[in-house]
Amino acid sequence: MFVFSFFRIIKFAFQDLVRNFSLSLMTVMILVLMLLSVNTLIAIRALTNEATSWVKEQIDVSIYFSHDASEDQINEIVDYINSFPEVVSAEFHTADQELEKFKQDHKNSPTILSSLDELGENPLGPTLVVKTRDPGDYEKIISSLSVPEYEKIIDAKTFGDTEVVIDRVQSITTQVERLSFTLSILFAVIAFIIIFNTIRVAIYTQRQEIGIKKLVGATNWFVRGPYLMEALIFTCISIAITAGVVYFSSLFLDPYVSIVFQKEAFLTNYFTSNIMWLLSVQFGAVLILNILSGSLAMRKYLRT
Repeated sequence: MFVFSFFRIIKFAFQDLVRNFSLSLMTVMILVLMLLSVNTLIAIRALTNEATSWVKEQIDVSIYFSHDASEDQINEIVDYINSFPEVVSAEFHTADQELEKFKQDHKNSPTILSSLDELGENPLGPTLVVKTRDPGDYEKIISSLSVPEYEKIIDAKTFGDTEVVIDRVQSITTQVERLSFTLSILFAVIAFIIIFNTIRVAIYTQRQEIGIKKLVGATNWFVRGPYLMEALIFTCISIAITAGVVYFSSLFLDPYVSIVFQKEAFLTNYFTSNIMWLLSVQFGAVLILNILSGSLAMRKYLRT
């Protein structure tokens, strides 16, 4: 008996969808737009985290030693730098290595190379390139080396202020995230109103059928069942369409993203690796939205 009633509920739900096809289509479209806004927000967050990590990886502080610095003095400073827990790596380059790197960097500038040849000697000294876990730690490293005993050993310390770049990236991202979040809320409200009115119209057009069902002993759950089933159908269709759009959009955008981050299929890999979590959370949220709006409509128009 239960199975028969369940299949009848499914039948009535699809009949309601066909009868109110335009409203049902509009409901699905709004839900898809809402979900696309949410997934855009997720993609922006993933790209921002990757961009911030990439910028941080490019940051380092270069410590230039004087030509008079002895090997023991340099080793002392290298050991001192490595003793900091914030330091990830400290790569030492000899003067010859620095000269070779300088020539490679300016191989297309014959004027600079000819000026270097006229000097007749290597003007560059040994260099220590230090990377830390966080850009904010570089100031601590530089300050620790700004002491009198190291003045004659260290010629210069350079540190590109890429914190400004990171702050700018995060500022732009925050603005875009706010816009996406606002759109998501807007589409959620519109979806709520449309679903509410879709079920209200369905109840109104079937008010005689509902009255007959109650007269022959139909329970409240049997009457409400088709509308709850519609909520589930709306959820499944909107999630399926959104998943397809997000997947193909990721495939389209990945070649452009790979140019920046040097990673193949970044967005596609991100969404596919988190697909179960993303689908389950979005499915649950949309289903709750549909059931809530539908229940309010039924509560108001199904006097029980």
